Amino acid sequence: MNPENIPLLSLSEVAAAISSGAIASVAATQACLDRIAALDGRVNSFIRVDAEQALATAAECDRDAAEGKLRGPLHGVPLAHKDMFDRLGKVSTGGSRILADRVADRTATILQRLDRSGAIDLGTLNLSEFAAGPTGHNVHYGDCHNAFDHAFIAGGSSSGPAAAVASRLVFAALGSDTGASVRVPAAVNGLTGMKPTYGRVSRHGAMPRSWSLDHVGPLARSARDLALIYGVIAGSDPDDPTTLNQPDVESPKFGSNAVIRGLRIGMLKGAVELGVHPEIAQTLETTGATLKQMGATLVQITLPDLQPLYATAEIIVKSEAAAIHRNWLQTRPQDYGAHVRARIEAGLAITATQYIDALRLRPILARDFIASVFGSCDVMLLPTIPMPVPTIAETDVERRGGEEILAVVGQITRFTRPLSLIGLPVVTAPCGFSQNGLPIGFQFAGRPFQEARLMEVVDAFQQATRFHLTPPSIAAPLSSAS
Repeated sequence: MNPENIPLLSLSEVAAAISSGAIASVAATQACLDRIAALDGRVNSFIRVDAEQALATAAECDRDAAEGKLRGPLHGVPLAHKDMFDRLGKVSTGGSRILADRVADRTATILQRLDRSGAIDLGTLNLSEFAAGPTGHNVHYGDCHNAFDHAFIAGGSSSGPAAAVASRLVFAALGSDTGASVRVPAAVNGLTGMKPTYGRVSRHGAMPRSWSLDHVGPLARSARDLALIYGVIAGSDPDDPTTLNQPDVESPKFGSNAVIRGLRIGMLKGAVELGVHPEIAQTLETTGATLKQMGATLVQITLPDLQPLYATAEIIVKSEAAAIHRNWLQTRPQDYGAHVRARIEAGLAITATQYIDALRLRPILARDFIASVFGSCDVMLLPTIPMPVPTIAETDVERRGGEEILAVVGQITRFTRPLSLIGLPVVTAPCGFSQNGLPIGFQFAGRPFQEARLMEVVDAFQQATRFHLTPPSIAAPLSSAS
């Protein structure tokens, strides 16, 4: 195979090719590094590239493979991850100036698991400062750009992972999701992304944004690719008590439309009246019609009032972020972006009783939401963002400010943050394209610990529609993309 074409393979394809010996890990790693050098200036997805170490590890994988010693399902596959996961002896910036020189004294559990599976770590990926923001703006490391059109947002806070995977710089990446931060970047870059059930994936060694709401999840190009990386990282971890005492991780079974037949899909009733842009609402209807043709039963659902969920999540996030950042806010306030600092400082004004009430209210809201919605459906279909993808300029709160821009940014997480509060598993997947040529992604949400079912549903939809196979123009061999 022409080395230029290797990065265009899916995660599943390249993993199989390396395991079979058809492609060497060194060749795959070098091909990704070549694309990063040639193309990342356009999307600004990487903060650090560890080329020498990655190639050395790839060479070790090739030697092991020659001896018949495959390390695991991701043997020799180049990946990269949001710059918020500790790796012993390396700097993890969190997209901030404050952590720019902090060298980790441990390796995050999920990186250990990926290492044991044989994955190659190419470096660290850009993000909104301290994972605080749904757009991908960053005043310290530069804004991240959408892979389909560089004038548009890459989404946040996992902007670098989304832009890198969509631009075919890496095959998959890990991000975090506190209110939208895997789902929005995946959706606006035409990717498939997962926010697992709260506590399903260890956060040990991950920079916290909000202990009570943080989730770690993968971004990839398909449900099958998601399953490959999710199967490696999911499961209990004694170093993260939130992962303990949970059901075993199930592996999805792909290749059949049977999962769709008879499935009750909850469709949002009155989407436009709830603030969904007509173009997105129409695509939502079209997606529902496709699922119906595949054998699903569509059920109109009226969502509970989302405002209490949104407000409760805001109190928890702001309170916990303020506690995490309190010392830095006092000693290094000048080292924050102004808008990020203002958002975090707002948590200092929240009282302990308000925070405790929010924690008390959270399980009640979750119980009532699950009973109300999933009493009549098996899987819920919602917009990931309720409008066509906005531009970087339209959402630049830091440099332009203004109530209009704040209003646009505030709408982005309207249908994502409530699901983070509840802790439900969600897979966002490409479902079409808007008139401006940018992807439209929708959330497939289920009951707790139903990640396997959601991946099966999304995979069946992807085999029928193929939206996930429509790449951005940057996703081409170097000879034509450069």
